[in-house]
Amino acid sequence: MDGTPLTPPRSRVIFAIDMEGSTTRTNAAKGVLRRAMYTMFEQSLRISGVHDAYRDPFVDRGDGVLLLVHPVDEVPKTLLLTSVVPLLATLLTEHTRSFPDECLRLRAVLHAGEVHHDGYGFFGESIDVACRLLDAPDLKQRFREIAEPLILIVSDHIHRSVVRHGYQGIDEDSYLPGPLVRVGPHRCRGWVHVPSGDDELHRNAWPLVRVHSQAAFCPVEEPRPFPLRPPVLTDANEWSA
Repeated sequence: MDGTPLTPPRSRVIFAIDMEGSTTRTNAAKGVLRRAMYTMFEQSLRISGVHDAYRDPFVDRGDGVLLLVHPVDEVPKTLLLTSVVPLLATLLTEHTRSFPDECLRLRAVLHAGEVHHDGYGFFGESIDVACRLLDAPDLKQRFREIAEPLILIVSDHIHRSVVRHGYQGIDEDSYLPGPLVRVGPHRCRGWVHVPSGDDELHRNAWPLVRVHSQAAFCPVEEPRPFPLRPPVLTDANEWSA
């Protein structure tokens, strides 16, 4: 321990997705689905107006992605629930119809809170809560029982502060009580929502780009050699405020 003081926390909206059944697939199949997952996630964000300036770079989780959105007026939490999530569900549905051999189903979580960055990556209790909800066995079981390609779980904080108020485009009754997860001494409730992948509003509002492993929406860089040691940021201001 070098006694370096912890940098001040930053407020972020935490949005993560995770691929169903990734451990049952070969590495080649995972590569195809990862490309499709990133492509559709990026499309959903950009079409909704969640541009690079409003978010930190994606954090790769192997079979999923962690996204941290800045608390700016241009990206209210309602936008993520009423635009990004329905668009992602629609793209997943269209992808499965076009490429049935590349069926991709995702679990998603939405939470908000304080996070830190220490040069190795992001961390903090709020991220722990989101990841516990996303990986809850009860959520995985519910997902296995339905045919839809996307299931969303929101934290109790998101439910109390956004969902229950019935803002335009949000149906409070469609969010059902979900699993309780333990993070340290605390128990955190999730609320489960299954968005429709056949929403006419989101099917017709924008031209949906067909997604395929050979036609990614965002450029993919060749992997760089592994560093001998993780990079360390020496200045707390080197990551996005």
